[in-house]
Amino acid sequence: MRIFQILEFNQFNTGSVHQMFQAASGLRARGHEVTVISRADATLAEKCREQGIEFIGLPLSHAFDVRSVFRLRRLVRERRPDVIHAHKGIAHSVAMFAVRGLRVGAFIVNRGVSFPLDLWNRGKYRTRRVDRVVTVCEQIRQVVITSGKLPPEKVVVVYAGTDVSLFDPDRWDARAFRREKGIADDRFLVAQVGVRDWKGWKELVDAVCDVSVASPAIHLALIGCRTDAEKSEVAAYARERGIADRVSAIEYRADMPNVFASCDAVVDASWAGTGITGTIREAMAMRKPVIATDAGGNRELVSSPYVGWLVPMKDHNALVAALRDVLGDRAHAAAVAQHAREHVVAGFSSELRITRLEELYQRVIRDSADRS
Repeated sequence: MRIFQILEFNQFNTGSVHQMFQAASGLRARGHEVTVISRADATLAEKCREQGIEFIGLPLSHAFDVRSVFRLRRLVRERRPDVIHAHKGIAHSVAMFAVRGLRVGAFIVNRGVSFPLDLWNRGKYRTRRVDRVVTVCEQIRQVVITSGKLPPEKVVVVYAGTDVSLFDPDRWDARAFRREKGIADDRFLVAQVGVRDWKGWKELVDAVCDVSVASPAIHLALIGCRTDAEKSEVAAYARERGIADRVSAIEYRADMPNVFASCDAVVDASWAGTGITGTIREAMAMRKPVIATDAGGNRELVSSPYVGWLVPMKDHNALVAALRDVLGDRAHAAAVAQHAREHVVAGFSSELRITRLEELYQRVIRDSADRS
């Protein structure tokens, strides 16, 4: 198949870019001709070159970017892709305008957040031009079907995947990140990735504050501070709660297997916008006990107490109790973490995701040909 993967984001500090590139490189490895179309970026272009993927830079500056529409339309006419897969809103809109009146075997769009479709974006999902909407979990699928008034068969789930060979604890130094950040080996290191308000990082700091009274060795790393202002906000809140020495504000990291190798537990305290939290999936693959809020599709990943702790959103007492459970019974936490890795390997690997995408593309192309 000749496949266009289109996404306006081009920096590897968002899950959407990682998942788009994972799909592109995985499909290329299986012999498909893949082109990545995004905003011009030297790093993304080099990563594509290394994988034998063509990279084309377009402005993709907004949903009605006429220059990008015309350039993409010319590419579609020249290359005749079998599949166009748009991964975000601007890419979706530009690609939809670009292929108007042209034949494409499969036009696929992603939906990775749990916010309902509204009056402004509902139409572009309902159009007949879109063959399938791919969501990252069943919870989002139901939101899209209900809020978009879409036929259920048009919306399918393809779980995001983790490279379980990369996220393998046996490959990584369990103390490297601690040494880098000066976090003592006797600290019980809890990590969360993401410091936007809706990620619930303040709620997590509050919970750690309560737990630290009986467990003074606990230490929290809040990872993904994008600016000095965000680091300062984290530090100020930790000081306000009286645990400045137990909270580290960490920059965005591209080496998450290395980071997670040093952690004793990983948390996601989100209360909005969540699909399935990728960092929880990765931590499970790294054989770490995880605590996640019942937000978005997290219950589809942390599907039983056998593989992790699932707590209600913004439930302070439940989050505190889960932290105390993990701290208080290390043997049980280790057993849960082992089951968690097995769970991800069996159902949430990148290889399984590529297989499901490949099958979806082929099925839609076949159905399209049958209708012609």
